[in-house]
Amino acid sequence: MRYFLIIGFFSLAVHTLSGQQLQSYIEEAKANNPEIQAIELRHNAAEEKINEVNTLPDTEFGAAYFVSEPETRTGAQRAKFSVKQMLPWFGTITARENYAASMAEAEYVEITIAKRKLARSVSEFYYLLYGIKAKQKVLEDNIQLLKTYEQLALTATEVGNASAVDVLRLQIRQNELQQQKEALLQQAKGIQAALNSLMNHKYDRDISVVSNLEIPLEDPVHSYEVLSLNPELIKFDKLYESVTQSEELNQKESAPSIGVGLDYIAIEERPEMNFSDNGKDIIMPMVSISIPIFNKKYKSTTKQNDLKQQEIQSQKKDRLNTLKSQFSRAISQRNQARIKFNIQEKNLKQAENAEEILTKNYETGTINFNDVLDVQELQLKFGINQIEAIQEYYTQSATINYLTN
Repeated sequence: MRYFLIIGFFSLAVHTLSGQQLQSYIEEAKANNPEIQAIELRHNAAEEKINEVNTLPDTEFGAAYFVSEPETRTGAQRAKFSVKQMLPWFGTITARENYAASMAEAEYVEITIAKRKLARSVSEFYYLLYGIKAKQKVLEDNIQLLKTYEQLALTATEVGNASAVDVLRLQIRQNELQQQKEALLQQAKGIQAALNSLMNHKYDRDISVVSNLEIPLEDPVHSYEVLSLNPELIKFDKLYESVTQSEELNQKESAPSIGVGLDYIAIEERPEMNFSDNGKDIIMPMVSISIPIFNKKYKSTTKQNDLKQQEIQSQKKDRLNTLKSQFSRAISQRNQARIKFNIQEKNLKQAENAEEILTKNYETGTINFNDVLDVQELQLKFGINQIEAIQEYYTQSATINYLTN
């Protein structure tokens, strides 16, 4: 069995195909994922809140009937009708709209965060599935290699250069590899079901993954500064702004409110009297003002808003430290994956050289099937390790993309 590093145009084509497949799954998940849909609906509700606050207080209507009719010079009062409208202080409604808009923006950032997390999850499952299927291919290649050696052992047994035990050991090893291959098949079904659930599809829908992935020659260079654009940090900026808008609204609401209204009193004519205003109804415009003399509530709200902003700043610093830690760990683990891949590639070439020596020894009738099994086991080990290194490299790259892009 031979493992060759895929280079040049074919490597680029494979990598491009992988990116296209993965991106299509990510876009499908973003469009169909129920969690994303729920967050988007919540954002839509937050935007609708802007229309809710863009209103005046309820208009008050009143009606009264005088059971005991008060007498006036122009006649007895029979009924009274009134209407009153309170008007908030200048700019209060605009402040409410600004506050509602700032909360909607914070909800929108949640959509961005959720989509980025979803993209990372889809990528991780995709690379897990790639790793499983690549391991299955390595196991199948090793099974075919062992079958070739089994035929050599049978031929050697006929001429007395090998024993039946050697044949049995080769067959037992094939059975073990077949067991591992079938176990990986079941594991792949579980990963496939999890990936389908993110896309809101049936669990058993087939997922296609690229057959080969290679680690690129160089990695993109990132610095901690790019973390400042991460939506998880932008979210705290939006929350801080919402508290600022909340305080502006609090200041507006602590100002006086003005009320305008109109009273209408129906007057009954005085009998047997004749004068110009006899029975003339009364129309009385009204103006009122509501002054929050006891404004301890608003002072307390101001203090609470200040404390909330301090809390948000502390939370942002804490989250930035966490993101830096995740970023450093992802870079380190990706570098380790590259080192592991390079070492396993060297080991694999050396194991292949050992295999060639064993094959040449068969021509002289001196093949040792114990050495055959040892070399085969090393080839399998190095091949699996190389696949795991590739899988780890791209998994950590997905984490880095989440943190920086």
